[in-house]
Amino acid sequence: MAEKLIIFDTTLRDGEQSPGASMTKDEKLRIARQLERLKVDVIEAGFAASSNGDFEAIQNIANTIKDSTICSLSRANDRDIARAAEALKGANRARIHTFIATSALHMEKKLRMSPEQVLEQAKLSVRYARNLVEDIEFSPEDGYRSDVDFLCRVLEAVIKEGATTLNIPDTVGYAVPELYGNFIKTLRERIPNSDKAIWSVHCHNDLGMAVANSLAGVKIGGARQVECTINGLGERAGNCSLEEIVMAVKTRRDYFNLDVGIDTTQIVPASRMVSQTTGFVVQPNKAVVGANAFAHASGIHQDGVLKARDTYEIMRAEDVGWSANKIVLGKLSGRNAFKQRLQDLGVSLESEGELNTAFARFKELADRKSEIFDEDILALVSDESVTSEKEQYGFISLSQHSETGERPHASIVITVEGKEVHGESDGNGPVDASLKAIESNVKSGAEMVLYSVNAISGSTESQGEVTVRLQNSGRVVNGVGSDPDIVVASAKAYLSALNKLHSKADRVAAQG
Repeated sequence: MAEKLIIFDTTLRDGEQSPGASMTKDEKLRIARQLERLKVDVIEAGFAASSNGDFEAIQNIANTIKDSTICSLSRANDRDIARAAEALKGANRARIHTFIATSALHMEKKLRMSPEQVLEQAKLSVRYARNLVEDIEFSPEDGYRSDVDFLCRVLEAVIKEGATTLNIPDTVGYAVPELYGNFIKTLRERIPNSDKAIWSVHCHNDLGMAVANSLAGVKIGGARQVECTINGLGERAGNCSLEEIVMAVKTRRDYFNLDVGIDTTQIVPASRMVSQTTGFVVQPNKAVVGANAFAHASGIHQDGVLKARDTYEIMRAEDVGWSANKIVLGKLSGRNAFKQRLQDLGVSLESEGELNTAFARFKELADRKSEIFDEDILALVSDESVTSEKEQYGFISLSQHSETGERPHASIVITVEGKEVHGESDGNGPVDASLKAIESNVKSGAEMVLYSVNAISGSTESQGEVTVRLQNSGRVVNGVGSDPDIVVASAKAYLSALNKLHSKADRVAAQG
């Protein structure tokens, strides 16, 4: 029998470190449910000590998810580890993932600790964690750039203290496949108790080689866990992409001779959910989950595929979930059908009030758009106005005028702390005029660093989904808005971003 490759998903932790990708507790739980449906082995739900919000999100996920191991990251200190263990109390299977930097550069410049101090801290942290939960993962941060002799000492020591998984991160995306694979192989050969732990890879994509490096770590190095994210989400150039790892191992089973427990038909739904929740659009030519991943424009290719699919297709679109995109609801659909579809999509609205609000928005959309896709529903319930009881800014109405040769003008009505206010402005286009009309009242002083438009489904009747990224006083947030009217969607996205800027929820970033 083939060995199993463990899929460790860190979308909710490392993926969330993308500037502006911060998620609410409800959004995290929704994605965790989809990851469970995907049959991910380990879900790294967050970093419990970083904020009360992250602690509560991990606790919520641990109490809800039953089929996946739930993991919390923690630095190598007692406070972080105790906080992680507390958040994980309700989990069927809990894992603490503790880390400390081991490269000379990080130890000197960041930690200001000697190698011996780092070694002792690593041992003590794993020993302490082992007394709280049985499943302990240890990561030497910036492991790939660490001295091999010192790294061997640290890893041998933490295995003795009870670490059950050893993760070797390429924290800055510096590795190349052959060297990284041989690096892990060397560690496993030199450490006498290396067989007492599962070896894991965690690669960043700064040079575009995260997936290749991870697969080399598996094939050459003997790693049996891969740490990855949906859509390759993550800070800087992102993380190793889950969908690419899974489909590479399944498609080339002849080469890897490994099994994965993933339900691949849930890959595309997971990709869509993460994209719509975070506002990070998937590029059309992205492997496996991009809109063009199974499209054939060349006449030669089209002819070949029509005659025999395997002439140009090494995977079937339906195997990764593309066939799941069915039209399921319309204007005649009732409340129960809508509620059932939400459950099928992994969406749980906590109160009848939230469900009623979402259903009212669905009926409003159905009056304007005859065919409602799953993507439309996810966009609808992702809107903060459905799930947040108190928002600083709310959208009421928008009127704008634009014609060739005339300067566009917009008038908008919004709420500020529940009070209705009006704003007007000219602009270079209808979107510019509308957002300036909002700013005429809000005066946020925020800088827009990204404006992106994406069609949620095909045809001109599609809802437009707009992502707005704002930066102010060192904070970066994404706002997402959707509407069949792209100008309205833009205004909603801008207000969504302003609401997040106004929120005082702080996060402490940690790299692994």
